[in-house]
Amino acid sequence: MRYDERPIDDTPIHTAELPPTPIRDRNVPATAWIEAPDSLLELGDDLTDSPVAEYKRRIGPWILWRAGPAKHGDARYWAAHNTTGAEYTLRLFPDGTAEGVGPSGTTHDRFRAWKEDLRDA
Repeated sequence: MRYDERPIDDTPIHTAELPPTPIRDRNVPATAWIEAPDSLLELGDDLTDSPVAEYKRRIGPWILWRAGPAKHGDARYWAAHNTTGAEYTLRLFPDGTAEGVGPSGTTHDRFRAWKEDLRDA
């Protein structure tokens, strides 16, 4: 099922219950994550249509969320380290470009490179 066709599951969920792999049958909004910080809850406030962030997956110790469409739109990814709480964001622009700093301190212009920075940290 496409990500934008999955039903929203507002069931409250703790960090330990967030699965390591993508959820394919539903979307978990940031508002359902009991430990969600304000930075995540406000992630899409300045984007087109003010989307609520949705859980995507874990990348090692990082918890990954996205506000906005996966492709061809105005979106932002947010990742937080499960134990240290360090947070990083990557902005995706409608023209397909991106910008965000990863844990290495490198500024990335591609989502894949930013994810690899998370993985390698």
